[in-house]
Amino acid sequence: MNIDSILTSEVFKWGILPLLIFLARILDVSLGTMRIVFVSRGLKYLAPVTGFFEVIIWLLAIRVIMQNLNNAVCYFAYGAGFAMGTYIGIKIESKMALGSSVVRIITSKDASELIDFLRSKNYGVTSIDAHGSMGRVNVIFMIIKRQSFKEVSEIIQRFNPKAFYTVEDIRAVSEGIFPMGSRSLMRPLIGPFRFWRKGK
Repeated sequence: MNIDSILTSEVFKWGILPLLIFLARILDVSLGTMRIVFVSRGLKYLAPVTGFFEVIIWLLAIRVIMQNLNNAVCYFAYGAGFAMGTYIGIKIESKMALGSSVVRIITSKDASELIDFLRSKNYGVTSIDAHGSMGRVNVIFMIIKRQSFKEVSEIIQRFNPKAFYTVEDIRAVSEGIFPMGSRSLMRPLIGPFRFWRKGK
C-alpha cells in the first residue's frame, strides 16, 4: 500500500487524521497556557519562543481542518483537543509552580510555636500583633516559592488547624529567605534567560 492510498483511505480520513488534529491541539493549547504563565512571570524572552511554536502548530491544525470541512469528526477532534490541552496546560503549570507567593496567616491562638518552626525550616517570617473583630490576633507574613506551598500549608494545619490564611501570587521578589531545597522545576530552562531579566 503506497502513501497516496493511505492518505485517501477511510481509516485515515475518519481515524488517523482526527487523532493527529486532537494531538496537535493538545500541544499548541498547552504551549499557549505556558506562554501566558511566562508572560505573567515576566519571562519576556521565553514567552515569544513558546508562542512561535504554539502558532506554528495551530496553523498546521487549522490548515488540515480547512481542507476537510466535510469531516465532522475533525471538528470534534479539534474541540476535544482544545479542552484536553487546557487541562494538561493547567496541570503542567501547577507542577512547574513558577514564581513566588505571599502567605498571610491570621490566628487568635498563640503562634510562637508555628513561627519558630517555620523559621527553623529557613522560611522568612514577619509577625505583627493586630486587632480583629473577635479581639487580639497575630498576623504572619511570608514570601515563599510556589512549590513550597504544600509544605507550608501542612505546617499551618499541624500547629493551628483553625488559622485563617490567604495566598496570592506575586510577580517579583527582590530579596528573601527561602529553604535551601526550594528549587523550581523550570530553573534549568529559565537559567539562560536570566541575564535578560536583570535589565528590566
